[in-house]
Amino acid sequence: MNTADTPAPTPSAPAAASTGMAPLYWMALGTFAIGTEGFMIAGMLPTVASDLHVTPAIAGQLVVAFTAAYAISSPILTALTGAINRRLLLIASMTLFALANLLAWQAPGYEALLLARIVLAMAAGLYVPNAMALAGALVAPDKRGGALAIVSGGLTVAVALGAPLGVLIADRLNWRMTFAGVALLAALAVLGLMRGLPRGIGAHIPVASLSERLNAARNGRVLHGLLTTLLWATGAYTMYTYFAIYLNEVVDIHGAHVGYGLLLWGVSAAVGVMLGGRLSDKLGFARVSGPALVFMMASFLALTVIAYTLSPAHALPPVYLAMIVWGVSAWAFYPAQQARLMNIAGVKLASIVLSLNASFMYLGFSLGAAVGALTVATGSVREVGLVAAAFVAGALLLLRGAIRRDATCVATA
Repeated sequence: MNTADTPAPTPSAPAAASTGMAPLYWMALGTFAIGTEGFMIAGMLPTVASDLHVTPAIAGQLVVAFTAAYAISSPILTALTGAINRRLLLIASMTLFALANLLAWQAPGYEALLLARIVLAMAAGLYVPNAMALAGALVAPDKRGGALAIVSGGLTVAVALGAPLGVLIADRLNWRMTFAGVALLAALAVLGLMRGLPRGIGAHIPVASLSERLNAARNGRVLHGLLTTLLWATGAYTMYTYFAIYLNEVVDIHGAHVGYGLLLWGVSAAVGVMLGGRLSDKLGFARVSGPALVFMMASFLALTVIAYTLSPAHALPPVYLAMIVWGVSAWAFYPAQQARLMNIAGVKLASIVLSLNASFMYLGFSLGAAVGALTVATGSVREVGLVAAAFVAGALLLLRGAIRRDATCVATA
């Protein structure tokens, strides 16, 4: 679900076009491994907390650490490594990701697992934007949209299938084996990248500097949009991080059944991404992003009401319905928000602003996991939906204010 710097046409692109589509799918395998590792941990929190003898709120810091490290390190490391060949950097970052998964697999305790997740985030934050940039250099200019869709599709598939599959593996074997499995996926991606990527590819791809990113963020309308993304993401991960625990307490389902629930959510999220992109192109981003936030907020409020009014025997159908609405609406918002930011930034700054948007999204994920931990530690997991809805309401207010301001500017122009 990430978008990064998309390159301008480079001299290597025509030559790279002859390599075919295989390298794109190897890069997509890498993004699939990253997405699976990033999203699966939330579904395993109850098991991980029990095995490592920490509270669910403390276990939730594993999510905070990953998402915060990703948000902070990705733009910095991408800018600092701009002079390094993209092919070499891509292979190195995926190799580090594989090794960090092995560290997580053999982590003797909570602290070691926390450290492994920080290293994982740094490797992922370096891999994803470079994979997106290199994807654009591998094909002719008129095929760049499809190339980016393939590579970013690995993240979408991970949300739909990778995360719930990880929960099922954790139930059948143990949670450590999920990291071993992701390490294997990453190792396969490394081998594919080494064999499939031409050695000369990615030598002249421009990378935005830190100053260019900061200058783009100083634009008032851009910053307003980034803060909207931040609040949306905070609300989303306040609920998602502790949803497995919610299902344990409210619906009384555990283990593999949590994985089935996350599969339902993940498929809904994948549908939301595709639906949001198509409707945004057809109707305009304003007509998609606003209703998406409304339905997302309503689903979180519904989960709160269900938690306090229904018994576990009667809660499952309405919870699943709320999950579907949540998944579709939350991820329909994201492509519409990207389209809005591209419209604000213009073609020249679009790649920089979209990269910033990804960082703000992960920063919101980190804040959401932290807020959710505080809610669970001081209150109840049944209240998490209410807190999540409050952040989404804040995103909706920011969005409505921006739309009204834009309409006023057009009317007075």
